[in-house]
Amino acid sequence: MPKQKTHSGAKKRFKITGTGKIRKQGAGMRHNLEVKSSVQTRRLSKDKVLAPADAKIIKKLLAR
Repeated sequence: MPKQKTHSGAKKRFKITGTGKIRKQGAGMRHNLEVKSSVQTRRLSKDKVLAPADAKIIKKLLAR
């Protein structure tokens, strides 16, 4: 059986941590930043850890 290819879109958007969790960039940091407060932009700029149910799907796309 052939190997499963990595999903090109997923490999650009998600990273796997050393413990196996999936990290992603939070939404809301692309535009209208001058409207948002400094506290909000600082919070949004941090990476988020995916929920276990979502992480299972993404791991399949990343062929892990």
